[in-house]
Amino acid sequence: MTLDALRGVREQARAQGLRVVQCHGCFDIVHPGHIRHLRFAKAQGDILLVSLTGDGQITKGDGRPLIPQELRADNLAALDFVDWVHVTDEPTALGVLGAVQPDVYIKGREYESNHDARFMAERDAVENAGGRVVFSSGDVVFSSTALIEAVERSVDPTHGRLRTLMEDPELSAPRLDDQIGSFRGKRVIVIGEPIVDTYVFCDKPDVAGESPVLTLRPMERRQYEGGAAIAARHLAAMGASPIFVTAMPDDSVADAIRRKLVAEGVEVRAVRTQTALPEKQRYLVGAQKVTKIDLVDPIVLDAAAQDELVRTAVGAAGEIHTDAAIVLDFGLGLLSPAVLRRLVPRLRDRVAILAGDVSGRRSSLASMKGFDLVCPTESELRDASRNHQDGLGALVWQLLNQTGTAAAIVTMGAEGLVGFTRLPEPVDKDDRWTTRLRGEHVPALGSHPVDPLGCGDAMITAATLTLAAGGSVLAASVLGAAAACVEGRRLGNVPVSAADLRKEIARVHGAKLAFDGANDSGAAARAELRTAS
Repeated sequence: MTLDALRGVREQARAQGLRVVQCHGCFDIVHPGHIRHLRFAKAQGDILLVSLTGDGQITKGDGRPLIPQELRADNLAALDFVDWVHVTDEPTALGVLGAVQPDVYIKGREYESNHDARFMAERDAVENAGGRVVFSSGDVVFSSTALIEAVERSVDPTHGRLRTLMEDPELSAPRLDDQIGSFRGKRVIVIGEPIVDTYVFCDKPDVAGESPVLTLRPMERRQYEGGAAIAARHLAAMGASPIFVTAMPDDSVADAIRRKLVAEGVEVRAVRTQTALPEKQRYLVGAQKVTKIDLVDPIVLDAAAQDELVRTAVGAAGEIHTDAAIVLDFGLGLLSPAVLRRLVPRLRDRVAILAGDVSGRRSSLASMKGFDLVCPTESELRDASRNHQDGLGALVWQLLNQTGTAAAIVTMGAEGLVGFTRLPEPVDKDDRWTTRLRGEHVPALGSHPVDPLGCGDAMITAATLTLAAGGSVLAASVLGAAAACVEGRRLGNVPVSAADLRKEIARVHGAKLAFDGANDSGAAARAELRTAS
């Protein structure tokens, strides 16, 4: 009812000698405590008015109210012992009390010893008009806030895990924002193969007439700089100063990639090779990939070229202070185990943070020795160890022991990632990984990626910069997950910027249980719960 309508029916009730009782509150979730409170109120008179605080005046925290005012009012109006319902746009019931002048105003037992100025003003308004203030029994106590938090944990365990993570002081929004700001100017070397990722967008597929063969008709082609090149582009977009050490032929395709990288702030130092740049073609119908063709010739470096590659990388690291180096082995021949054995120890002495990742069955994860961070997928880790039975923690402990690596971030697709770090001291003297490693699970921040290509490259880039900026492996895992989520929402290899990371972290911190009004249909509106994102 509107306030004018309330005035009218209140006068009728007074003329008939009927007592009007009023309750006021938010009533975001109507729970048993509310029901008993309202039943008690109705027993004190003839007509029960429930006034509600409107959405704009509720200050119970982020995401409140959970249910919009129209549906909160509808919930109360459906109760047979509630006669009138009114939504006020004022922060308290003072205005409604003055207009209606109820005979009885009911408050919860907790207000009996409450001297809050707002309640005292309400009490004065009631008593000055000849009414009484009565406190309900309070024999059943519930908290809407606690109930909503419990629903969040049960409806979406992932959201519950994220909420727990974000309560860690080092993962607060200001701290992570400072970390991202510290990326600027970090000198980082990227060593690995560039790959041309070609997306061929096709018309609706058909079946060939001469045999049951899928027929695709290309409509558009897009090319992206992939492989280690996209990691260098991520670094530049995040504010770092990257140097890309690689091998390239002397042709127009390589020249175009070099010019683009330089224009984006990437310094390119390339060893000359006769091998054409590897190209991976993906044929898509809409956003769905239907076929992949690898046009890849293994990169063959002779002894002199291998020497030059090592000298180039070490020279880039040794000229001035270098904050980090990222070694990316895509298994195409540039970084053979022999090259890594020569390169890594010399880099180790010249860079503050040394990180590595692999891709493809011909890559060599076990050759990455003495790194600060490695970032394999679970399948890459199992392939490298030839162990498909043991748990993930045991596999990581085995890898860290064999390679002398300090930490690992293992990605698990839709299940997110786990950041593993060595404990300063083992919990006991046995050699179980559980006594020597700490693992922190970070759920996937995006549930349905448009394109997973390049998510790992974005993840290791952000994670490495976080470590170079003085952050922990946990912070590196969260910012790495954020970068992977941003990349997964885009088709093709597109650089993730510092601004993208800030927006993603703000989205994660702002995630909350919210009302989804997409299914509203007039009076038959249906309330649903979802995790806002």
